[in-house]
Amino acid sequence: MPPIPGSGLAKGLAVTLRTMTKKTVTAQYPDTQPELPPRSRGVIGLFEENCTVCMLCARECPDWCIYIDSHKETVPPAAPGGRERSRNVLDRFAIDFSLCMYCGICIEVCPFDALFWSPEFEYAETDIHELTHERDKLREWMWTVPEPPALDPGAEEPKEIAAARKTAEKLASQQAQEAQQTQQAQQARQNEEGGTP
Repeated sequence: MPPIPGSGLAKGLAVTLRTMTKKTVTAQYPDTQPELPPRSRGVIGLFEENCTVCMLCARECPDWCIYIDSHKETVPPAAPGGRERSRNVLDRFAIDFSLCMYCGICIEVCPFDALFWSPEFEYAETDIHELTHERDKLREWMWTVPEPPALDPGAEEPKEIAAARKTAEKLASQQAQEAQQTQQAQQARQNEEGGTP
């Protein structure tokens, strides 16, 4: 059976009329911020204190968009008779977001949890050269990183938390014993003072 002439036009107009009667769902972006998914990838935040300048992130980056400069400092010995040690000090940590492809490899390979995904996405610039953000800007974005999701209630407790709890309990019991011994010594002293004429 041949199609009726003009049926395609009628179907198109029907779709248009249906759409015209529905409420619009346009989000007025600058005034209304979008609700981002929990693990959205915006920019990379840097937690400087954890960075040991191991350069793993820069070496593994497929785009070579991470720039790190450092120098070595000599640290005096912790105990007398010990030897001096040298450590890397971070001078520059920059990411060129005009090259970054947001693959997340740098965050995955960082052994010291110095890099994190931030949902911040409003960092557009008028000049492409300004998309290379230095460590002070990366540090600001660190404070927009959401907290990690809660652990599964049935999951095994992480060994770091178990070790920390064990150490805290041991320290608390030692302090309680010391307090009890101090109290007993004070009580014995008071008995001696009270017993002498």
